[in-house]
Amino acid sequence: MMKKSLVAGLLAMALSGGAFAFHCPVEMKKIDEALAKPPALTAEQMTEVKQLRAEGETLHKAGKHQEALDTLEKAKKILKIET
Repeated sequence: MMKKSLVAGLLAMALSGGAFAFHCPVEMKKIDEALAKPPALTAEQMTEVKQLRAEGETLHKAGKHQEALDTLEKAKKILKIET
C-alpha cells in the first residue's frame, strides 16, 4: 500500500510540472497582447514589464516553470491583467 501511495504521489508531481510548462506560454501571450494595445505605463514600468516577460520566458525554457510563472505574474500585476 505504501508503494502505491508513493508512486501516486510521484506521478502527480510529474504531471503537475507538465501543467506548469503549458501554462507559461498562456501567461506570456496575455502579456504580449496587453503590450500590443499600448498600455498606459511609464517608460520605467514598460522596461520592467519587458524585462520580467523576457526573464519569465528564459525560466520557462530552463524548465523552472514555477519561477517563470511567479515572474510573469509580476509583469501581469504591473499591466493590471486579471489572474
